[in-house]
Order: sequence, then structure tokens, then C-alpha cells
Amino acid sequence: MPSVALKLYSVFFKFVFKHRLQNLIQSSNDESSSPYGVTTRPEESVSASNPSFTDGVATKDIHIDPFTALSIRIFLPDSSLSPPEQPDSKAKPRSYQKDDPNSHNHRRSSYGPPNVGAPRNDSRRSSLEGLNLRSDNNAYRGYSPSPRNCRKLPVVLQFHGGVWVSGSNDSVANDYFCRRIAKLCDVIVVAVGYRLAPENKYPAAFEDGLKVLNWLAKQANLAECSKSLGNGARGVGSEFTKAEFQRHFVDAFGSSMVEPWLAAHGDPSRCVLLGVSCGANIADYVARKAVEAGKLLDPVKVVAQVLMYPFFIGNVPTQSEIKLANSYFYDKAMCLLAWKLFLTKEEFSLDHPAANPLIPDRGPPLKFMPPTLTVVAEHDWMRDRAIAYSEALRKVNVDAPVLEYKDAVHEFATLDMLLKTPQAEACAEDIAIWVKKYISLRGHEFSY
Repeated sequence: MPSVALKLYSVFFKFVFKHRLQNLIQSSNDESSSPYGVTTRPEESVSASNPSFTDGVATKDIHIDPFTALSIRIFLPDSSLSPPEQPDSKAKPRSYQKDDPNSHNHRRSSYGPPNVGAPRNDSRRSSLEGLNLRSDNNAYRGYSPSPRNCRKLPVVLQFHGGVWVSGSNDSVANDYFCRRIAKLCDVIVVAVGYRLAPENKYPAAFEDGLKVLNWLAKQANLAECSKSLGNGARGVGSEFTKAEFQRHFVDAFGSSMVEPWLAAHGDPSRCVLLGVSCGANIADYVARKAVEAGKLLDPVKVVAQVLMYPFFIGNVPTQSEIKLANSYFYDKAMCLLAWKLFLTKEEFSLDHPAANPLIPDRGPPLKFMPPTLTVVAEHDWMRDRAIAYSEALRKVNVDAPVLEYKDAVHEFATLDMLLKTPQAEACAEDIAIWVKKYISLRGHEFSY
């Protein structure tokens, strides 16, 4: 069972959050919605971006849509500055044994295929020699790193939780979680600051998620265009070096045109979607749209998605919805209140496509969905429907394991007070083990 301290904090959390919801209801009745919207609440603590690698990950914020509040935060691990790794044919992966007393085998049970893991990500000190750095504070600009030091890393699009009405991509808790994922998975994390309800109701958050995926595709194409123009300029005897030409290209068209970190280090052909709570609903929607778009998204390819305790609900209650209705932190009553703030009165339904992934005629066919890892908590009232969705994917031969964590609550791995618990750390490691199966350039050496 959860600790006494956790139970007391849950009571306090519910009291405060219910008060915030009531204020939002009042404000939604008094004010008309604005298409620009908001991506964070004044009462939430945020973490400032830091473009230097002081803790192994550099971050920057970008406002990518001039017409809305949509923004992103990029998390770049310092491993991106290391020379590209060469596959070692003699290297053998270490297995992740569930009967090993040091493997945290007490923390979760799994559904689907058995898992074999990967070694932890090594903590490396990257050489900054030859890179374009500002001499004042070593803030990484990333315009033209030395080719011998340039590494292309997979990209993880991350969507935060907060039951549609709270949370942000730059909150202290989300910043900490994204840094952890960036280092463990050795990836670039792009945290999406989508518009919140009730200022922007459905489908604003979903459209923002898809807009960022399309933005990522445009960035990849612009970077390739910049590279081609740079090669062409040098080929006709220009006095500019390739690095100078690329920087000139960026300066001439605006830094918002070509994002240097992604251009230098991002590999959009290995894109993973990761959603937390209601963010998992957005991730699943974006994955469906990516399947429908097909090659129109090239060179972006969604190779997998991770759904962490998704906000899946429906009209017909499951056993967990009945038994755990008054569960810890985000109970059923509060979630449904937030759901009403997210939808308009005319389209309010628990079987809305944004909430129930198993309603009939919701395209595309499940067999075309990417591999999907689902994380659920024992004391989460929404757990049964998430498991049911995973089972439906497995029935059509999609790799869709479920990790269920014992004595865990909703958002146990992403809530501020729980981020440094052994369960939260174990969850992040388990996610990294599975994700590496689909982003590794060495093939499926990290099997699950």
C-alpha cells in the first residue's frame, strides 16, 4: 500500500486541485476563449532553460507558432557531442533478469512478450573541442559542429500531463523527467507546450501535437536544404566555408527557420512519441495521424510510442473505474470535472474519440499502429481501459507490452514529489530499455 505520507499529500493535492478547477470553471463562464491560449498556469513552478551542459543536458525554448501560444522545449544530451559510435559485432547485450535481486523485480508485472533489457547508458564526458560555443558561459549554439564529433540522435516528442487544464512543458517536474529520459535513452527530447483548456477546448491540444510533428518534418527538410546549399556554395569556389555559409543561411532567413540543435543532431527517422496521462491521449492521436499521413511526413518516421497511465475513459465503467473511483491524486470525480472543461457542452461524452481509443470506426486500423508500450499503476482508476487497448493492439500483432507497477498511483513517475522515488527511476529505466529496441542503429539487439 502507498505510504502514509503519500496518502496525506494526496488529500492536500485533491483539495488544492479542486479549488483550481472551480476557479477555472468560473473563469470559463466569465471570459470568452482566445485562440492564442495559454500553456502554463501562474501558480505552477517553472524551470528556466539552460543552453549549457552543466548537468549533462542543455535546454532551449522555442515559440514555434506566431498565432498561438504553442511552444516547445528541446533537451539535448551531451552525448550528442561525442563521435558517432561504431557497431561492435562482438558486443553482447546484457540481459535484464526479473529474478535478479538487483533488478527491481518487485516493482512491476508485465503483460505481453517477456523482456530482455540493455545496459544502462554510460555517463560520458563529451569533448567540446571544435564546436561552436559562446565563450561567455559555454552555451551551446549548435550551428556547425565538427563532422567527426557530430552524432545524430533519435527524437522523442513528449506530451506532459495535467488533465488538459494544467501542467506545462517547462514545469520543474516535467523538466526533470525529460532530462532523465534524454540521458537514459540517449535521445533529443522535444517537450510540447500545447494549449490548455478551458481557454482552448478540444481539439486545440491535439492539433498542437500534430503541428509539432509537422514542424519537425519541416525542420528536417530545411536542414537538408541548408546542407545542400552549403555544399553547392563551396563547390563553385565561394570564399565562404561550409560552416560560414550555413550560419549565413540561418541568419538570413531567421533562426526560427532552421533550428540548429535539431539540424546538427536530430534524426527524425527515429521518432518516438511519449505521452503522460492526458498527454498519452495526444501521443496516440498524433501516432494515428502519422500512420494516415504515411510518406507525406518524410523524413519523420514514428517508430514507437510510450503511453504512461493514459487518460482513457468510456461510458461503460470498467472494474478499476468502479473499485478505484476515489483513488489517489487524480480521482474520477476530478478528472471528469476537468473533462467537462476540455470539451464543449455539445460534444461532451465519455466515449468521445479523444478519450476512448476503442470506440468503433476510429481510424486507422489498429494493425497499422506503431509499437506501443503502456505503463499503468495498480491504484489508478483508468488502468483497465489502458490494458484493454494494449490487448487490442496485440491481437492484431502490434508489439504492445504493458508494465504495471505495484503500489503505484497515477503519475507516480512524473509527479513532483514522486520523481526521485525508486519506482519512478525504475520506470524510466524500463522505458529506456524498451525504446532502445526501436531506435538502436545496431538492430534489435535490445529485445523486449
